[in-house]
Amino acid sequence: MEIAIEADIPTYSGGLGMLAGDMLRSAVDLAIPMVGVTLVSRSGYFHQCLSPEGRQTEAPETWNPATKARRLNAKVAVTIEQREVWIAAWLLTVAGHLGNELPILLLDTDLDENSSDDRHITDTLYGGDVTYRLKQEIILGIGGVRMLGALGFQIQKYHMNEGHAAFLGLELLRRTALAENYVRIGELPYDLHEVRTRCTFTTHTPVGAGHDSFDYALVSRILGTDIALDHLQSLAGGEALDMSKLAMNLSGVVNGVAKRHAETSRRMFPGYVVRAITNGVHAPTWACPSVAALFDEHIPGWRHEPEILVRADCCLSNEGIWRAHSAAKQQLLEHVETLTGVRLDADRPILGFARRMTAYKRPQLLFSDVERLRSISRKLPFQILLAGKAHPHDYSGKDSITWLHDALRMLTSDISGVFLPNYDIALAQRLVAGVDVWVNTPQPPLEASGTSGMKAAINGVPSLSVLDGWWVEGCIDGVTGWAIGDGRTESAATDAESVYNKLEQEVLPLYYNDHETWATLMRAVISRNGSMFNSHRMVRRYAAETYL
Repeated sequence: MEIAIEADIPTYSGGLGMLAGDMLRSAVDLAIPMVGVTLVSRSGYFHQCLSPEGRQTEAPETWNPATKARRLNAKVAVTIEQREVWIAAWLLTVAGHLGNELPILLLDTDLDENSSDDRHITDTLYGGDVTYRLKQEIILGIGGVRMLGALGFQIQKYHMNEGHAAFLGLELLRRTALAENYVRIGELPYDLHEVRTRCTFTTHTPVGAGHDSFDYALVSRILGTDIALDHLQSLAGGEALDMSKLAMNLSGVVNGVAKRHAETSRRMFPGYVVRAITNGVHAPTWACPSVAALFDEHIPGWRHEPEILVRADCCLSNEGIWRAHSAAKQQLLEHVETLTGVRLDADRPILGFARRMTAYKRPQLLFSDVERLRSISRKLPFQILLAGKAHPHDYSGKDSITWLHDALRMLTSDISGVFLPNYDIALAQRLVAGVDVWVNTPQPPLEASGTSGMKAAINGVPSLSVLDGWWVEGCIDGVTGWAIGDGRTESAATDAESVYNKLEQEVLPLYYNDHETWATLMRAVISRNGSMFNSHRMVRRYAAETYL
């Protein structure tokens, strides 16, 4: 549904799109023949506007695909509400470091052949109501398969990145209808085995709201189907059409995005085999210029084989990594001042917290006890940078942003803190490289993976994080960062106390009292986590374990 291709192409909302973009960038670097399919999202997700009090409002983040992409000479149609809706495609290419390219198709219904309403189906990412979302997922799944065929692609394997694309499995199923004399009583009259050998499904969330479902009456009205209702219910659930269940039942391989997430998914969907392929990030995209230059000089070959960053703790010097980080930090400080007018202190550590603003991410946890935070900062001064968008319909998420602005104002005499607006790829690249500690406080076990801490790790920035998602695998306490809590207790009060204790007793004293050890820790972060949690490793595992 979303792919983060470039900072100024707003076809993404957050981590899911970032991951898809990194996956395709690694695929082209590794010369794996892959094509990405998504929607054109002419109006983007949204541009976040924040009042001085922290009230979020949204504006369209429109873009013209003609400025970046090439319109392809093919059109396909899908049936929506018993009428034909025509789809065109734009071609974007992603270049690899070896000079090869990978295609991305952006599906577009803004065509003269379509009615006024239908022309806007592919406009807004995650916008509109449930009917709008259903129409988008029909375009993505069914239209995507048909467009690939119309353009002459010969697809060996379809990879559904989250349940939004599950209708592609339905389209493949329709093509395998069996003659009546081949079907036994109680069996579906389709070649399920054939479809499953061609499909892989990755689930990305243990949060129920992240799994789309549609009432069958709505599906019948909007999609219609030549697959009998009882057959559809056997594949997608009896109460409502669950897109994740549909994808799982039509896929030969199902995987979660971290070991902990796979365990959680098996509990959510009992009876399904859910493997684990832990996420990664595209190292050349997320290493800031000063760090990338350091790697080029001392660890040549890291762009193609990020695994060799394991040598960072012996091939990089403390002085070199500190100098590279200081350059990134200075660039971040200048950007913050340009955006907000606030001048931060380069000599004081910066805590960074940036992600989608929603309840299970617990963005308020760091500020649970303002007086305790104030007391720590008076002894060991630090600064805080925050960023993140709340979905337009997530009113508790919007309230969190306002609450955080209030907290920062309460602390202003003791702690310099800023909430940066309109979190996107470009801002993320500055933050993950320029802050000194990356903070993550989700409610376990609701963090599927999380990738922002991986991006920080590429730059040698340690995490202070709850033991959930990827951090269960990446945390070596005191070596790659610090654990918040024990990863099993879901108490916000307990986790907040753990945050304050770690800051006061370990993180900040180390930063102020022992720069040599801090720099050694940064090299260990790159060596242990940067070398492991990258999308080259992830894509190689997908190719070996699911595609082939």
